[in-house]
Amino acid sequence: MNKFFFAVLICACPLLARAGVKAGFAERDITPDLGMEVPGGYGKAFSKKIHDPCKVRACVFDDGQHRVALVGLDALGESRALVLEARARIAERCGIQPDSVMVNASHSHSSGPIMMVQPGEFDHASDLVKDLAYNKSSCADPGYLAKVRDAIVDAVVAANEARAEGTASFGVGHEDTVAFNRRIRMKNGLSYSHPGKGNPDNLEFAGPVDPEVGVIGYWNPEGKLVGCVVNFACHGTASGPWVGANWIYYLERAIQGFYGPETKVVFLQGACGDVTQVNNLDPHANPDSDAWSQFVGGRVGAEAVKVLTGMSQTRVADVPVAAVQKIWQIPRRVPAPEKVKAALELAPKDPKEAGADWVWAKETLMLDALIAQHPKVEVEVQAIQIGPVVCISDPAEYFCQYGLELKKGSGFPITFPAELANGCVGYVPTLEAFGPNGGGYETRLSAYSNLDITAGDQFRDAGLELAHQLKPALLPERPMAPPFKGSGWLYGNQPPQLK
Repeated sequence: MNKFFFAVLICACPLLARAGVKAGFAERDITPDLGMEVPGGYGKAFSKKIHDPCKVRACVFDDGQHRVALVGLDALGESRALVLEARARIAERCGIQPDSVMVNASHSHSSGPIMMVQPGEFDHASDLVKDLAYNKSSCADPGYLAKVRDAIVDAVVAANEARAEGTASFGVGHEDTVAFNRRIRMKNGLSYSHPGKGNPDNLEFAGPVDPEVGVIGYWNPEGKLVGCVVNFACHGTASGPWVGANWIYYLERAIQGFYGPETKVVFLQGACGDVTQVNNLDPHANPDSDAWSQFVGGRVGAEAVKVLTGMSQTRVADVPVAAVQKIWQIPRRVPAPEKVKAALELAPKDPKEAGADWVWAKETLMLDALIAQHPKVEVEVQAIQIGPVVCISDPAEYFCQYGLELKKGSGFPITFPAELANGCVGYVPTLEAFGPNGGGYETRLSAYSNLDITAGDQFRDAGLELAHQLKPALLPERPMAPPFKGSGWLYGNQPPQLK
């Protein structure tokens, strides 16, 4: 037992026989109103056009003993408070326990006002910090938060009510042309975020990507795809000046184009804190925003379809489900007193005259106010099992290297890292990123990103610890052909005929 609060809840009982799996899928609309804030930056931006709907997508899996729910949000992230409220209401309405519900955000930068500054979060602060937070920073909208919370609850309850017998299948595809690590190693030895195409100081990518496209399919007794869960790691930043689900919209369209518009698609964002669709080492120009979204979403969706079409011989009804979680607290990093003093001098100035450092001054003062009220942050890591797949959450923009380490060490045939799940603590880089060859804005202290630099290791170790408490199901394999008999195909075993 470490010094932090520690809780583990296990939803598995091997003493009882399981029935065949039942699953249900549902979705709800969470498209924001025109004119609402669009989160994703350190300042305010407002929507002027709706490109496509933002959704809550949910599925419930039931093995006869336990039920688990996976929820995908078309959102930049979600607050811990929002998740806890939604879980409590789900338990009241349909009995699915809070520890068995995972809420994951797609990190769409073209979504509604659910992040960054939360309502009332800086009411305790000075007038200067209140002004910086509420008037000069991206803010969540109270009415929209309530809309998203209620939609999460309604979607999970509807998915639970839609449970029906069927079979599940599991697979992994490969798509390596749409996502790239945005941190580049420079000639000066540091690593910069998005240093720019053609920069003569660019050397190489400073971190990996994860090209795996993880897929769970659920089929009705007639063999029709009811819904699927797709896991892939890439920022939702292929967006234009509009509101929508970002490239996930085209992922959904690609799958529904093959299987039908009634097919539900639950997307779980992978560990992509340092991975976007931008290739800083490619000298060619980037496509325009919508074409870019089509390229990323279309190719990931097409790969998911390829995996799904290969599942006809590997569908199974025996699918154990379980959930475990760990909750503890991690301290925030404290800005140096001289940084706070300098920020107090710079932040009251006009941002246009103060230059680029004004943003960091603003963020330093906001962080200083947060620490005065909450020097530690509650975090949760969760592992949800669906047969041979384990979904391991973290509440951060989690660097890709950690997702690869979760996959390597989980002990499951298939692992879905799920970042920005059950809360949001900002960027969580690797320890290497904080070292002498590190850097990039993900490592800067801000009101958004500020946990102790060991947070990434803590999340990884907790995720592996939880996964090891579960018993993986075997990955279904295609049946073997019957033993060879006879002499082969009657018309095929013929010698050549010349005349």
